[in-house]
This record gives sequence, C-alpha cells and structure tokens, in this order.
Amino acid sequence: MSEQRVTYKDAGVDIAAGNSFVNMIKPLVKSTFRPEVMADIGGFGGLFSLNTRKYKNPVLVSGTDGVGTKLKLAFMADRHDTVGIDLVAMCVNDIVVQGAEPLFFLDYLATGRLLPEKAALVVKGIAEGCRQAGCALIGGETAEMPGFYGDGEYDIAGFAVGVVERDRIIDGSGISVGNRLIGIGSSGLHSNGYSLARKLIFECLGLSIDSIIPETGRSVADELLTPTRIYIRTVMHLLKDFRINGIAHITGGGLLENVPRILPKGCRATINLTSWERPELFNVLRDAGNVERDEMYRTFNMGIGMVLAVADHEAEDILNRLNGLGEKAWSIGAIGACPEGSERVRLVE
Repeated sequence: MSEQRVTYKDAGVDIAAGNSFVNMIKPLVKSTFRPEVMADIGGFGGLFSLNTRKYKNPVLVSGTDGVGTKLKLAFMADRHDTVGIDLVAMCVNDIVVQGAEPLFFLDYLATGRLLPEKAALVVKGIAEGCRQAGCALIGGETAEMPGFYGDGEYDIAGFAVGVVERDRIIDGSGISVGNRLIGIGSSGLHSNGYSLARKLIFECLGLSIDSIIPETGRSVADELLTPTRIYIRTVMHLLKDFRINGIAHITGGGLLENVPRILPKGCRATINLTSWERPELFNVLRDAGNVERDEMYRTFNMGIGMVLAVADHEAEDILNRLNGLGEKAWSIGAIGACPEGSERVRLVE
C-alpha cells in the first residue's frame, strides 16, 4: 500500500475550481431572477413561488433538451458564450407552443475537467437566453467527470417549466380546414441537423472553422454558431390579441415531421416552398452534398423557426403584427382536408 496521500484533485476533480465557478456565475444567475424566486443559488433545490392569484386554473408545462453536436463547433472555434442561448431556446420554444409562459430554468453542465472561466461563459449564454425568454435561472448542476469527456469538451442540458391557463392551452385541436399557416423566420440552423451540416461543410466542401463561405460572406464559425432565436416574447404578445389554433416549433425533423404533430385528424398542411426567403446557407448545404429536397426539409428548419395555424380572417393582421415586432414572417401555406392514408404535409413549389 502506498504511503502517498491521494486527494480528489489527484483523481481529476477540483473542488476549489468548482467553488470559484459558482462565485463567478452568481451575478449572471441573479440577473435573470423574477419576483417569484425565493432563494439564491447554492441550495439543494431552486425555490419558485407560483402566484396562484394570477391564474384561475393553472397548468404547468415542462420541457427539456440539449444543444447536440453544435457543441462540436463551439469547441473547434473556442467560442462558448452563445451555446447557452441555444440551450434555453430549445427548451422554452418547445413549451411556448402550448401557450405557456416560461417561468424558470435549470441547467446541467458536465465536463472532464472544470475550467471555471470557460464554464462561466457557457452560463453567461444561459443567463442571456433566460433574460430573452423572461424566465429565471434558479438552479443547476455542474459535474466534473475526468476520463469521461475529451480534453476541453463538455455537454449541457436544460429544463424549463412554464404555466398556462387550462382553457388557453394550445394543442392544435382548434385547427380546421381553411386555416392559414404563418412561418416565422429562423436565425439560421438553430440547434438541429449539425451532424449532417458538419459533414457537408468539413468533408464535402473541405472548409475549416475559420473559412469564409463565399455565398454568405461569413465564416463557418459565424454561420454555424449563430444562436437559436427565442420566440417567447413574440408569441406571448400575439396571444394577448389573437387566437392561435396551433403552433409548431421547427426543430429536428424539420417542417415535414414537426407540423404534423399539431394537426387534428383529417387535416393536411400544404406548404408553398417559394413563399419565404430561405437563407443562403441552406442552399450551400444542399449543393455541397447534392442533398435531396425532402431530406433537407426533414433535417433542417430551412429558414422557418415557428409555424402558426390561424384563422384566415386574422392572418394578415397577425403578419403585420409580427413584422412590427421585428420578426420576418410570411404566409407559407394553408390547411386542407387530408384523405385517409395521405401524407400530412405536402410541399409544393
């Protein structure tokens, strides 16, 4: 038996670094607090007091997600201050489609060796995402697992909870034949399809992370690390004045697989592919690997981050409101009858 005294730090876990990290992020976390937050970070659980007097019949809505292989781009570019925005966006955009206002968020960060400065940049992005979404970052977990992750790598996951009145839940049941489909523009790839995008960019085109993409005039890093757009304030604003029958968040599966998730039986969405401005990046990716049309629309958002199903008579007013809110939005299709056994989404050009 060795007489050497072995410590946890010798095994790869630095508790002092963890404490330093917590001190770094405290101001970031506090910047997201809402009045309902009851405790500072550092406890075993986050405390959030739901103001039940504000609601008649509140229903809590929860969502969880990660950022996926977009993190590989962050490692390659050594940029870590925006992936946290992506993390929040992927969770809160999922719950707002049901009409829920995000209330609070928790994060999980795991790494082989904790580098406090780098981890603090990730949390800086998470805090920014929470501020954009209007929700509080009330807790999280940081796991240092030596030997489990590659040098300098990490993974992040997030968990969001929101609230909606029971009679205002948006579940797609109100969608009917004749409804119009409105698409709200994405900021880029968001956080889906990166395994294919990386193959097309780095293998098919032979570009590096710092290469300029001629068609867009921006570097690979700038294009692929553009943060996911957060639609919370926009959707909550619309819900004050308009009836939205269904909302689809266009994530993994694209338009072809996400729009059918909100369609009632007997309804089909017809989407006109020439009705919106598709960012040039998607054309670059398509041409790089001669990717088939449906593969593109099943893998990427193709420039549409959210799809709203609305009554035809309100569509123009909603479009005007969206444009007034600074969103790019278009009428991209309509709801028609779906014969039994037919495809639920039809793409037309």
